[in-house]
Amino acid sequence: MKHIGAHLKRTAVKVRITERGEMMRYFCKELNKTRIRDNLEPITMARMGKILEGIPTKDLYYLKRSCEDSANFSKKFWWLLDIKKHLRD
Repeated sequence: MKHIGAHLKRTAVKVRITERGEMMRYFCKELNKTRIRDNLEPITMARMGKILEGIPTKDLYYLKRSCEDSANFSKKFWWLLDIKKHLRD
């Protein structure tokens, strides 16, 4: 009697590469550089997805450019994501 796995056809796992996913990986990589240095937990892809879920993909390019142009990537990233700092009273 053969194992049930011998009868199942294995399908190749499709790797879903998306524009948004690449941006998320980029932000994780850049933010984790300083987080690891400061002995903080690295940000996972799941957490980054939750952080960026309300932001359209086209706006992620603006976020990336702004963070790259600043002296401190992490500080600029978190400042731009905090909506309270951008609202007028």
